[in-house]
Amino acid sequence: MKPVLLDTGVIVALLDRSEKFHQACAKAVRGLEAPLITCEAVIAESCYLLRNLPGAPEAVIENVAAGIFQISFQLSPQAAGVKQVLRKHRDRAIDLADACLIRMADEF
Repeated sequence: MKPVLLDTGVIVALLDRSEKFHQACAKAVRGLEAPLITCEAVIAESCYLLRNLPGAPEAVIENVAAGIFQISFQLSPQAAGVKQVLRKHRDRAIDLADACLIRMADEF
């Protein structure tokens, strides 16, 4: 079974009930059997964006600790590939998290 890549927007929508797509994301994730994978850059972005919602950054980390959000990407061995992605998509102003997810998509 192929894993599902999690981006920041999905994590934020899952944990913030006031988000427009909270219900849709929660329903979609509940129906998945595949592992939910992401990278540390996405986890950091999610914690930052959820910083004003009490308990939400901690919930992100709890999901990582419980294996619900799996970190299956390490930047050090992938740094050259991530750098290539950043250069390739320079005109789209992608950030580190986006570049890591693109590399992950190439791998999986």
